Amino acid sequence: MHGERFEAALVYAAQVHGDHSRKGSKMPYIGHLLAVAGIVIDYGGDEDCAIAALLHDAVEDRGGQPRLADIRERFGERVAAIVLGCSDTEVTPKPPWRQRKELYIAHVPTASPEVLLVSSADKLHNALSIWRDYRREGAATFERFRGGQDGTLWYYRALVEAYRVSQGTPVLPELEQVVAALEREVARGNAAAG
Repeated sequence: MHGERFEAALVYAAQVHGDHSRKGSKMPYIGHLLAVAGIVIDYGGDEDCAIAALLHDAVEDRGGQPRLADIRERFGERVAAIVLGCSDTEVTPKPPWRQRKELYIAHVPTASPEVLLVSSADKLHNALSIWRDYRREGAATFERFRGGQDGTLWYYRALVEAYRVSQGTPVLPELEQVVAALEREVARGNAAAG
């Protein structure tokens, strides 16, 4: 199922994100892409979905429309459509954070099952990373995010609700558990600090 095209996408993702690290850390970004692809595969995604998982941030963070055209040429229209569906912008500089997030949330209920799978896998890994970091670093975790603590928590809760009213994604129950765990952890931290 995951043959030469997947291998080519892995190399391409490593090249596109080679100098890219996770927000506020020195962790290579490729780790996130591999984790998202792993979640997609675990939840039954086909090769195109797994490839799109590896490339899901390439348009948004590494080249906009020219990058999308390159992905389309290398990996096909279906992969390009999934990647585009997972992107909250294709322009540089990016529009304001809240505006991008609201538009993305509004788009979720009408997204294809493939986009929902890759998108929710991405959000699951992001939420897991935030939860782990919060348990280690506390409130400072949210300093690396444009939305801060309140905006980040709003975004993930709103995404859970949007996935719920969409065509559905098998990742939703796990995502909902992680977001709820993050919310509880933050509430405990706020109570202890206040």
